[in-house]
Amino acid sequence: RLSLPVGEKGTKRAPGGYRSRQEWFQKSRRLRLLKDRLERKRADHDRGRVRVVRGGKRQLHTRHHLDAAQLTEHAWRRRWEAERSFLQADGESGKRFGNETIRVTPDGEVSLKLPAPLAHLANAPHGRYVLATVIFHHRREEWADRITTNRSVAYRIHYDTDRSRWYLTASWTIPPVKTVPLSHARAGGLISVDTNADHLAAWRLDEHGNPVGEPRRFFYDLSGSAYRRDTQVRHALIRLLHWAKRHGLSIAIEDLDFAAEKTREKHGRQKRFRRLISGMPVSKLRARLVSMAAELGITIIAVGPAYTSRWGAQHWLGPLTHTTRKTTRHDAASIAIGRRALGHRIRRRTAPPPHDQSDRVGHRTAQAGHGTPGREETRPRIPGPRTRSVSPDAARTRATSASTTVRDAPVDQDWVQDPLLHTD
Repeated sequence: RLSLPVGEKGTKRAPGGYRSRQEWFQKSRRLRLLKDRLERKRADHDRGRVRVVRGGKRQLHTRHHLDAAQLTEHAWRRRWEAERSFLQADGESGKRFGNETIRVTPDGEVSLKLPAPLAHLANAPHGRYVLATVIFHHRREEWADRITTNRSVAYRIHYDTDRSRWYLTASWTIPPVKTVPLSHARAGGLISVDTNADHLAAWRLDEHGNPVGEPRRFFYDLSGSAYRRDTQVRHALIRLLHWAKRHGLSIAIEDLDFAAEKTREKHGRQKRFRRLISGMPVSKLRARLVSMAAELGITIIAVGPAYTSRWGAQHWLGPLTHTTRKTTRHDAASIAIGRRALGHRIRRRTAPPPHDQSDRVGHRTAQAGHGTPGREETRPRIPGPRTRSVSPDAARTRATSASTTVRDAPVDQDWVQDPLLHTD
């Protein structure tokens, strides 16, 4: 875009020039800065120079601000050394208990496989060194199932300076979840979820795409450290999954990807919008939702996100808002997502037939399927007046009285009053 004239219009496939001379100047200056940074990185790579902070950049920043961290230099150095002192080993399936280097038995005994130069320090057979006994309080059953079948488990031993304790962390990869037929996932309805920057808007839908009950919102706060943000997302997802597990339903969620939407070239002037979509934990939320749903046996349905917010607000925001419930655009978008996952149209009712407003051409409701009994039948007969201008007894009077008027009757004919017809 720098090579194009300022103000030149673009097309659907290629962007045009920048809007003003000032914007062109800012982009050209940024391009020059990026080229300078690239040249410095290439020069360091050619000289073999690697810029690494031992112990992490966070520890280095704490060292320069000891008063704000309320630490002494001795306490900081202990923490810095602890960050550099750890032992980690990846597992391997087929090995005994899933890991040959760091082995943990079902009883909790931790042992290390010492290298050949340190084999004389072993205190157990086969060149192993027994450390201590550990207990896993979280997901102990899953860990025991893996090591008893010799499936891979990775371990990491590290030291916590705040608590002055050594910790052993076990981790493993969850295998890919088997897909289920879409008809099976849609059976009985589902829970549709709209992802936002600070909460998840969810609504339960039946198999016909109609909302059931009240909308629910699962809030999370993405401020603070990375650990706190991850905890907030995990707590919001676990509440959503427990709700779906309690009713035995699948979850429909948008397949969002803002990789191409965060660039300055596409939304250069809309800083507020770029900050909004950059703060949404799309990839982290999707990865956590799939892994946590696999543990609970909940099916996830990915839905295309095109126009769900706009069409949901157009067709569902007004009808679902009344004096006792205030429906938001995000709640309406969740209904649009769920109806798309169920295979229904987002709009509440299709257009009337082209001839008139009867059902001559076809059925007009989008909720009823082709095999639904009674979808083409006439409306049920409801007794009573159909307008407010008619009194309640008028319909009964007209229905129970019999007409005695006879046209072209002879004059000398004897008139006989017919008895009233009782319909009750």
